[in-house]
Amino acid sequence: MIEEKKTGKERTQPATRNEQWSDERIRAFLTLQAPEGTPDDYHILMKAYRGMLPKQFSRLVPFFVEAGRDLNVRLADGSTFLDHLRKHRLATPYIEIMEQHGAISGRVQ
Repeated sequence: MIEEKKTGKERTQPATRNEQWSDERIRAFLTLQAPEGTPDDYHILMKAYRGMLPKQFSRLVPFFVEAGRDLNVRLADGSTFLDHLRKHRLATPYIEIMEQHGAISGRVQ
């Protein structure tokens, strides 16, 4: 069955407002498992960055560190999650949160 392509307002997902982020919901990110070849800690940070506003991300990072997770986990190329964030022009609040908790760059810039 072929459907007509949706355009404009019909294809956009409605915005979610006033979403509730309990500590339990935030801590649930710590249980995420990465696909093969990606470190779990890096995957958790990526999912949190993509799914949370800075306010929620700032609550996750202390839980992450408290759980013994590694903010400076490196990919095979030596880059850290902080290196990934630095590629995004609107990531400044996330970068500041990471640096406040000891995140460092893995690559020489």
